[in-house]
Amino acid sequence: MKITYYDNYAEIENADSFNITEILECGQCFRFNKTGEAYRIIALDRVLDIEQHGDTVRFSPCTKEDFENLWQNYFDLNTDYAKIKKIISKDDPVMQKAVEYAGGIRLLNQEPFETLISFIISQNNNIPRIKGIISRLSKAYGKPYNENDSFFPTLEALSKATAEDFMALGTGFRAKYLCDCIEKLLNKEVELDKLFDMSAEDAKKELVKIKGVGPKVADCVLLFSLGKRDMYPVDVWVKRVTELLYFDGKDTQKEEISRFAAKKWGEYAGFAQQYLFYYARSEKLGVQ
Repeated sequence: MKITYYDNYAEIENADSFNITEILECGQCFRFNKTGEAYRIIALDRVLDIEQHGDTVRFSPCTKEDFENLWQNYFDLNTDYAKIKKIISKDDPVMQKAVEYAGGIRLLNQEPFETLISFIISQNNNIPRIKGIISRLSKAYGKPYNENDSFFPTLEALSKATAEDFMALGTGFRAKYLCDCIEKLLNKEVELDKLFDMSAEDAKKELVKIKGVGPKVADCVLLFSLGKRDMYPVDVWVKRVTELLYFDGKDTQKEEISRFAAKKWGEYAGFAQQYLFYYARSEKLGVQ
C-alpha cells in the first residue's frame, strides 16, 4: 500500500485486502451510512468519510496524525491479510470460495465500551433497528457533532439513564442489561481496559458477569474491540451456515462448532468467521 497525505485527506493506493463495503456491511459495526459514493462512519470521536474506487481509498477529513494514530489501527492496516487468507483457506475449498467472494474484509479495532453496549443492543435484533437505537442513544446522551447526530456517549453520560429512559429509546428487554452493564463498569466489577492483557478465555469470563452478555455477545466484543482474533462468535446464522458447510447440515451444538473452529483455524478463527458470515449471508446460504 502507498499512503499519501494531502491538506485535508489521506489516500491509499494499491490497497490490499480492503473493500470498505465488505468491511462495514459484515455485521461488526453499526455507526455508518452510505452517502452517494462515500461511506460516513462515526468512530473514535471522529466523523470520517471514506470513498473507494478500485484499489484507491480516500479518507477525509484526515490528517497524517489522525491516520497514523487512529485509522491505521482501527482498520487493522498493519496486519497481513493476504497471508491470513492463504493460511485459513489451505486445503479448504469452502473457505477458498468465501475468501474469494469477500477478500476485502478487515476486522476493525473498535472502542470496547461502544462495542459492548452496541452488541448488547444487537441481541435478537436486526441491523436497521440496531443502528436506529444506537443513533437515538447517541443523540440523547452523546456530544453533538452536528444538528442531526452525536458521538457515542461516555460511560459517565449513560450512567444518568434509567431503564425507563433506555426503554423509551426502543431498547426493549435489553434496557435492564444496559443498566447492569453500566453499573458493573462503574463499580469496576468488570474493567474493560484490563481485558486486553488477559487470555481470551479469562476475558470472556469477565464479560459474561454482565447480565445479558452470553458467549456470542462476549465473543463479538473480544473479536471486534479487544484484539482476540481467535474468537468465533456463533449466532443462529453462523451456526446454520457452519453446519451446512462443514457438518453436512447436521444439527450441531454451538459449543461443538466453537471447538471445531478453534481446532481448524486457531488464532485466525475470527477472520474465518467473518469471511464465512459475509459469503453465506450475501449468497443466502442456509436460508430455510
